[in-house]
Amino acid sequence: MRIVLRRSWARGPAVALATLLGLLVLLVPGSAVAAGGLDDAAASLKQGKVYVDPAMTGQFSKAQADALTKKIKDADKPIMVAVVPATDQYPARTVFQDLRTKAGITGVYAVWRGTQFDVRADAAALSSQTARNYAQAASDSHHGDINGTLTDFVTNAAPKVKGHAPGSSGFSAAMIVVPLVLLALVGVGAFLLIRRSRKRKAEKLAAELRALKVVVDEDITAFGEELDRLDFSPGAPGADDAQRADYTHALDAYETAKRTMDEAKKPEDVKAVTTALEDGRFSLATLAARREGRPLPDRRPPCFFDPRHGPSVQDADWAPAGGAARSVPVCAADAQRLAAGLDPAIRTVQTEHGPQPYWNAGPAYGPWAGGYFGGYGSGLLPGLLVGTMLGSVFSSTPAYGYGGGYGGGDYEGGGHESYEGGDFSGGDFNSNDFGGFDGGSFDGGGDFGGGGDFGGSDW
Repeated sequence: MRIVLRRSWARGPAVALATLLGLLVLLVPGSAVAAGGLDDAAASLKQGKVYVDPAMTGQFSKAQADALTKKIKDADKPIMVAVVPATDQYPARTVFQDLRTKAGITGVYAVWRGTQFDVRADAAALSSQTARNYAQAASDSHHGDINGTLTDFVTNAAPKVKGHAPGSSGFSAAMIVVPLVLLALVGVGAFLLIRRSRKRKAEKLAAELRALKVVVDEDITAFGEELDRLDFSPGAPGADDAQRADYTHALDAYETAKRTMDEAKKPEDVKAVTTALEDGRFSLATLAARREGRPLPDRRPPCFFDPRHGPSVQDADWAPAGGAARSVPVCAADAQRLAAGLDPAIRTVQTEHGPQPYWNAGPAYGPWAGGYFGGYGSGLLPGLLVGTMLGSVFSSTPAYGYGGGYGGGDYEGGGHESYEGGDFSGGDFNSNDFGGFDGGSFDGGGDFGGGGDFGGSDW
């Protein structure tokens, strides 16, 4: 735990006393309270500890809880684990909602209640489908074994969880010596946490925009080269007003894309750039048809595999590695490759794991894809991308990349603040984005997500 104090705060005896009291409160280790209950559970979870109700210590020992706490701490992931009895202290229908609200940490909540295991996750930390998959696997592998199930789930799910483990932020009422001083310290601490969170998000957004800029600049350059190669003169004898209008529209789209990219401040601004490029390429396709005397093309989405290929000409069946087949819009060249049993020319982008198809490059590419495909109905992209990393973002946050909202992963819409895994949001979270595994079925109602079928970790 790192405590940051500005030098000016240490001036004056009153402030020095307040600082000392605050340090004492923060440094005194938490102790188990025999009464148990939601408040005690939430206090432990906020401190990054696995909570075990006193009634369950015979089934899940302190040593096991300490080992699991260390595993979560070492992974530095916002995974909250509670082992509680099946009593009214932990209502079956609302235990997840209650713990999430009281702990107030955006993350993954795994609860063993009585003899049943269940998981819920904020979309900002882990997709509900991925949470289901890992929870199902852990439950199937360790029937009735609390330690085995919880350890299995944490071990396998942690690498997929986004964000960082929560720090110690709980205060015991018995430690409050000077209520007003403590209240001031809490206010200062909240301010620092919020500022740190905002700074971290700003840095992440800047990094994502830098990565996106490389990709979008390539798109803009490719479109500019198409315009340079175009053998068309507006003043040529064979040119008519319709052709000149198409050509002018394509040039305007090119200039709009360049200007908008130069002005972009955050990843969501990229959507307007790729929207302009998609529109410009369709104008070029229309111009080519007019000049060659062909029927004007229908307005179709760009080629799914690489929007730089231009508007698609047909739909073709395709499946990602290990995924289910789906119909995707393709250009003529990729249609021929697929028909011949060859791989399509897929657009790859650079990531920390090396070159990856854009649909596996992370949530920052949501606006990029939304600009290219978002004008063809809100259901198009989720259907095309199902079973991919970007597909999980669109399925958990349908507005991502379409209506100007930049969501999924670490960013939420719907009137809530934007939080990432490990952030303190309090009760400000969308229960619709808090889903997971229903294998335990605490109440049989399935209020927080569905069970469904279970495939691989991300499918």
